[in-house]
Amino acid sequence: MKPTYDESSFRVLKGLEPVRERPGMYTRTDSAAHIIQEVIDNAADEALAGFAKHIHVLVARDGSVTVTDDGRGIPVGPHPEEKIPVVVLAFTRLHAGGKFDKKAGNGAYAFSGGLHGVGVAVTNALSQRVEVEVRRDGKIHTVSFAEGGEKVSALEVVGECGKQTGTRVRVWPDPKYFDSPKAPQAELERLLRSKAVLLPGVQVTLAVEQPDGGVLEKTWRYPEGLAGYLKEIAGSESVAPIWSAENYAGAEDESFAAGEGAAWALGWWPDAAPTESYVNLIPTVAGGTHESGLKAGVFEAVKSFIEHHALLPRGVKLQQEDVCGKLGFVLSARLLDPQFQGQVKEKLNSREAVKLVASRVRDPLEIWLNQHVEAGKAIAELAIRQALARQKNAQKVEKKKQSGVAVLPGKLSDCESTDIAENELFLVEGDSAGGSAKMARNRETQAILPLRGKVQNAWEIEPNRLYANAEIHDIAVALGIEPDNPDLSGLRYGKVIIMSDADVDGAHIQTLLLTLFYRHFPALIAKGHVFVAQPPLYRVDVPASGKKRPAKRLYALDDGELEAIKERLAKEGVPLDKIEVGRFKGLGEMNPEQLRETAMDPATRRVLPVFERPDAHAETVRLFNLLMGKNESAGRRAWMEEKGNLIEADV
Repeated sequence: MKPTYDESSFRVLKGLEPVRERPGMYTRTDSAAHIIQEVIDNAADEALAGFAKHIHVLVARDGSVTVTDDGRGIPVGPHPEEKIPVVVLAFTRLHAGGKFDKKAGNGAYAFSGGLHGVGVAVTNALSQRVEVEVRRDGKIHTVSFAEGGEKVSALEVVGECGKQTGTRVRVWPDPKYFDSPKAPQAELERLLRSKAVLLPGVQVTLAVEQPDGGVLEKTWRYPEGLAGYLKEIAGSESVAPIWSAENYAGAEDESFAAGEGAAWALGWWPDAAPTESYVNLIPTVAGGTHESGLKAGVFEAVKSFIEHHALLPRGVKLQQEDVCGKLGFVLSARLLDPQFQGQVKEKLNSREAVKLVASRVRDPLEIWLNQHVEAGKAIAELAIRQALARQKNAQKVEKKKQSGVAVLPGKLSDCESTDIAENELFLVEGDSAGGSAKMARNRETQAILPLRGKVQNAWEIEPNRLYANAEIHDIAVALGIEPDNPDLSGLRYGKVIIMSDADVDGAHIQTLLLTLFYRHFPALIAKGHVFVAQPPLYRVDVPASGKKRPAKRLYALDDGELEAIKERLAKEGVPLDKIEVGRFKGLGEMNPEQLRETAMDPATRRVLPVFERPDAHAETVRLFNLLMGKNESAGRRAWMEEKGNLIEADV
């Protein structure tokens, strides 16, 4: 390690260097599938905007992949500010593209796969060579990139194309950045098939060159749209007919921008049902807030139908999982400014998507159920059976716990449910935050235990002396398990969530609680029951701007996220002097609605799972000894002197 920390310690990465230095931050590195998907998504965005009718993908024997569309063609003229051809900017500059400028309908795309703005620039950075052909304005233009975008050929006109338009991109992924430089054919087929489903009237073709020189082609079209696709991937008969519909906000909508909404097909199956979701045609394999909104809308509609027809047996309380546990669906949401978790875009994080999709689905589904009463009753019967089975299992668990159970702590606000898989215990810093959390919680499944002051450092406390500390005693009793005992059969909550302020005191409380769990309740961590909430540090209020952009509230986890939000708003044309930025000094300052939205609602919160890598046990114990051991002050001092420059503390 370099002994000095001075001006020469800083290195500035330029152009596409950051991508090549840390490719895993920008894309998947198990295969080249995602960098090829970035090119396919650009072609799909042209189709989504209504300008392309054909997408063709060719996988060549030399490992290259060519994506062709008949859209408008990437602009080839010089950018008005950068003075560089726009097609070159798209492939060589991060955070450049036609998806940023959405104000007043000026942008190239109203709906597209997000605003990360790295796209095909990442494809170029991680490829040996990229060749681009653009047919536009009656001429054929070509440009090529080599050595990860370092070498750029001159943009040339090589012929005429009449009225033809479109873009052809050929990519040779660089093997040194991927476990496998080839995109798995099965994954490409799934991706392209889904584009055909989500883009009515668009023909999607995959051609693969064979070793004998032939070409194997597959073309997808779905005349039944989402319903036909869901029927195909489910492979069996549904309990009731598959229902498909779409619902988008109009220009007069006060809550959402015109065009925002969703299309879907959904049904119920006796066994496990398939689910797929997309945002602006981007597959969200890890789900996200749009799926939460769909389930919320479906639950409310089915619950209302069951109540209207008096189908629910006495003593049975319906929960969302009862209705949605056997629900299969294909969901395609459209959002003006989607926010994803990570550049790979596997999970949607946009909080407004919950309300958007739920509001689009609920009323049409309730109308459909009441028009198809027999189908509605079949769905209701399946949901009620699920609820009865859940309650029966919960009763079995309760009988195991009744013998010798301790009196629960008086300050614990317990939840009503006895379903361990659903129940959550929030360990909250301070009584004021505890009060907000009690009002913000879902009483059915969420319990609150406020902690007064800081929990005692339990790293070197003997197990038989733990209960001498009141806070540790209350935590153990609330959990229903004994310290230093691997038996979790008495556990009362499936998730234990540490929720403290976003400052140094909050970080200290997190550390003390993690020390307690790691030393005396290791089975909790080993079984994946412990989580840390990430409440935001800032609230950003954005004013309304006409009917297309209603007022909205955004949250930033830290200074970096705040700057990113400001940059995005500036590019959207929102004057920064019009936005209001509020800083939360602690959880107690948040009103219940804000606390629910940012830290407690499973659909919109951020929580980090706590786990230990199998190969890291010795290193974890060493670090806990260093940080929490009573006789390690000299080691801690040396460690802080060595690592102090890395801290970003909010003091």
